Amino acid sequence: MSATIDYFFAPNSPWTFLGHQRLTVLAQAHGAKVHVMPVDLGQVFSVSGGLPLPKRAPQRQAYRLVELRRFAQHLNVPLNPEPAYFPVPGDPAAKLIVATDAQEGWVAAMRLTGAIGAAVWVQERNIADEATLVQLLGECGLPESLLALSKTDDVQARYAANTQTAMDAGVFGAPTYGVEGELFWGQDRLDFLARRLAA
Repeated sequence: MSATIDYFFAPNSPWTFLGHQRLTVLAQAHGAKVHVMPVDLGQVFSVSGGLPLPKRAPQRQAYRLVELRRFAQHLNVPLNPEPAYFPVPGDPAAKLIVATDAQEGWVAAMRLTGAIGAAVWVQERNIADEATLVQLLGECGLPESLLALSKTDDVQARYAANTQTAMDAGVFGAPTYGVEGELFWGQDRLDFLARRLAA
């Protein structure tokens, strides 16, 4: 039986973006399905002691930029650590991913997630803008009707359920990957996730 990877993330997180393609390749290599679960990271932080970026100490904010540059260079992933449209609300993009997963399946949702991350961290695009989201759907070969679906009560309920599931599982940051309840926090833990899938 193939494994399922629970993928808890915020679509506008740079760490999500840095790990996303490697997660996609890892899942393919192990024949694993990905349970795509964007979450409201603000709610997760509220119960786990995390702070949104603007409220973190200056030392932490400065070191975050250092680490982003280090990892981008190490992974050979293009990334602007201080993009024009960050921070912006991630909920519209997150709900669009939820809608895509529900309507088109997890592979399409993963494709859209990668495109949204690149839009923020490489292309200087505003993912809080509906026109940008429509463009990204088109670029991913997905129907524009998903935007309307993303605004429905059903999708809102799924998004809220993802967030509650994350909090119940002990998630405190993004991205977090889970296999049968075992959590791996951060894109720099993908090697451990690979070992778990291979075991």
